[in-house]
Amino acid sequence: MAVVVLGISGSPHRHGNTETLLDSFLDGAKDAGATVEKVVLKDLDYQSCRGCNLCHKTGKCVVQDDAIALFDRILAADTVAIASPIYTMGITAEVKSLIDRGQYLWARKFVLKTLFFTDEHIKSHKGIFISTAGQNWDHVFDGAFPMITAIFNGTGFEYYDNVIANNMDEFKGIKNHPTAMKEAYRKGGEVVRVLKKIRGLDE
Repeated sequence: MAVVVLGISGSPHRHGNTETLLDSFLDGAKDAGATVEKVVLKDLDYQSCRGCNLCHKTGKCVVQDDAIALFDRILAADTVAIASPIYTMGITAEVKSLIDRGQYLWARKFVLKTLFFTDEHIKSHKGIFISTAGQNWDHVFDGAFPMITAIFNGTGFEYYDNVIANNMDEFKGIKNHPTAMKEAYRKGGEVVRVLKKIRGLDE
């Protein structure tokens, strides 16, 4: 069975720097033998979390929209790559809204205790964060990391690695970055090979 890699593009701008970097990662994963899928959040129809906390009693979200269907796809994937540019020192509203909608999974894990991921499961499910930023600041991605950690923890993925590139304003776009595209492609292939080895699927 092939490794399934799900890429989630959280930028409202289609085919921009971050989605292009995600595409390179997915190309690397595909060339390493994975089954690759990509979801563009701006094309989905989903609401923000209502904060009603009914999921704390039922383990289900009362809002049945595209966010719930996407979480089903996330839970079925072997690797999830979440891609978001940095907007105002954090992830985009599209990605943040999706993360908040995962509250029903948090409720299953910590309130109802009906959802549990074994260490073996987490080890064999890898999460990747992909991001670009305009500014050439070392700390420009720091605000995003805790939220990405939260969604990977909530869905049973090991936060495996980042593919990040800043200074887009100076480079005039990701395709002019000297290393980022190649690094994304390399890491796409790497994570698939790691999972194949874990699962005894080495070629």
